[in-house]
Amino acid sequence: MSAKTPTVAIIGAGPAGLMAAERLSAAGVSVTIYDRMASPARKFLMAGRGGLNLTHSEDLPHLLTRYGAAEARLAPAIAAFPPAAVRDWADGLGQPTFVGSSGRVFPRSLKASPLLRAWLNRLGASGVRLLSRRTWLGWDEAGHPVFRLPDASEETACPDATILALGGASWPRLGADGGWVGVLAARGIAVAPLRPANCGFAVDWTDSFRARFAGQPLKHIALTWDGHSVRGEAVVTDYGIEGGAIYALSAALRDAIEGRGPVSLEVDLRPDMTQAELAARLAKARQRETLANVLRKAANLAPVAINLLREAVGPALPRDPGALAALVKSVPLLLRAPQPLARAISTAGGIGLDALDAHFMLRALPGVFAAGEMLDWEAPTGGYLLQACFATGRAAAEGALHWLGCRRIRTST
Repeated sequence: MSAKTPTVAIIGAGPAGLMAAERLSAAGVSVTIYDRMASPARKFLMAGRGGLNLTHSEDLPHLLTRYGAAEARLAPAIAAFPPAAVRDWADGLGQPTFVGSSGRVFPRSLKASPLLRAWLNRLGASGVRLLSRRTWLGWDEAGHPVFRLPDASEETACPDATILALGGASWPRLGADGGWVGVLAARGIAVAPLRPANCGFAVDWTDSFRARFAGQPLKHIALTWDGHSVRGEAVVTDYGIEGGAIYALSAALRDAIEGRGPVSLEVDLRPDMTQAELAARLAKARQRETLANVLRKAANLAPVAINLLREAVGPALPRDPGALAALVKSVPLLLRAPQPLARAISTAGGIGLDALDAHFMLRALPGVFAAGEMLDWEAPTGGYLLQACFATGRAAAEGALHWLGCRRIRTST
């Protein structure tokens, strides 16, 4: 008599869940993915609008430091499916990649949709079933996953193992709304509060500055807070400021604001020049020129940058070249609060990593695994987010395979 094909239910059709499904189906497991949205991987598609940072090209030891306190716990999973493996995987889907000037890795198409389409076709060809519009409610008394259907009826699955890949709670309209927190907390699973990560911050702009400059970039700047400096760009918004350089410091800024209230961020509008060099250039300006023209010509500042100076100290900017250079090199920007989780790029907090064993199985729920952004880790943008989602999804699948193998051994003895 032939052995029964093992079954796994994957709850969540984002990158972690799809990667888990691919690994399991390749091992001969019968896989069904359940997702509450009408179509899969909506946040993944949204990320693709910005070019889709699949991973980063820096060496593995360096890359692992981007995960902060979670580095040691995530290291085995990422080492088992590192950036090179991600690039090979994308190439196998007919989506070759390239390394950008920043070291970020992109598909050559710079879009998520061709890659996702090829990925779903591969999963479908391997027998993976995708059931949409299924909202996970938890487990019944027998420990089976229960789902609510669009007509409000319920259905129950009876898999041999389950992988949770429900995402965080940022951009909830795209699928991940954090609704799983209460379900797991009721089962005694430690869940750190979900908080915004890679987010913008509120700034009290004047009405005139907001109306004129919202949406405009601050290019080639450096941001410094608490001894940490980052070069890059930011964007003025109607609520405050956001962008890559802001996101790189957002975790520390968020924590500081939560702990002691608004913080002052230093903005260097000309990081490529020393203060002395800038002062010398400003001193050569004609006395009759307006300060706006002086800053435009001598410091090469755009109108948004010039007016940022006025937002910081008022309309009367210093005429002294040394004082003006000092201001350009260190504009104080008071950040009031991080943007809400629903507007953040990613989520901090989630299932405590100590609640998982080495195979990404929940210690309190044998046979149930977790992966992706619903775990308690965070990382900056630039490919690190998807890298960890891919790697933990694959690690959870390996864990499920280990579990299923052990169960077969126990059942047959």
